[in-house]
Amino acid sequence: MGNILNDLINLFYPRTCVICKNILITDEEHLCLDCLCDLPETNYHTSKGNPAKVLFAGYPQVDEVTAFLFFEKEGVAQRLIHSLKYYGDKRLAEYLGRFAALKLKDYGFYAPVDVIIPVPLHRKKQRLRGYNQSEIIARGIASVYGCKIETSLIERIIHTKSQTHKSVYERHANVEEVFSLTEAEALHGKHILLVDDVMTTGATISACIEALRGIPEIRISIFSLSIAREY
Repeated sequence: MGNILNDLINLFYPRTCVICKNILITDEEHLCLDCLCDLPETNYHTSKGNPAKVLFAGYPQVDEVTAFLFFEKEGVAQRLIHSLKYYGDKRLAEYLGRFAALKLKDYGFYAPVDVIIPVPLHRKKQRLRGYNQSEIIARGIASVYGCKIETSLIERIIHTKSQTHKSVYERHANVEEVFSLTEAEALHGKHILLVDDVMTTGATISACIEALRGIPEIRISIFSLSIAREY
């Protein structure tokens, strides 16, 4: 009965690819196979001269860093980010986190991770949006790595303006001291994974690291779903 009902739903409300809008076949989720194969992946996790890691060269606590997709204006990654960030597509966010994590884990990246911390939104912004997209992405990653997600250990205490159109210096100044650590003891000696949706200069994640840097024997790895092409 369930299969018949699903067939009827798909007949009148067919599932379509987020990118090309073609109808998805049975085993496809969110993206058709063609679009999935054409994703603008960075493959930074396989690169010795990893440009994403260079952004955090001044932090000895930072271990492994990668971003999954290249973000370009009007590009595929932007369309995906907008869908999960502004149009409430939470299932897509979790799917992309899981899809990226499967590739990274197969390569031996990040393991072992003790806890995943999504970069927090200010409570005012999260209340307006209804969710934190980085947290949903983190759920997909956690489902692969089998580790817990903590959303209360770091909080965003200052509501900042958008980083769009700001210079590198302005981006870093805009997020200076916007994060506060609530339970330092819980992270002593842990390997944590910070998760964000878009990385440009690394300013926001650097501000998170600043909040964490005094914790003894901490290791910090970083995942961003996308990164601006020039980085």
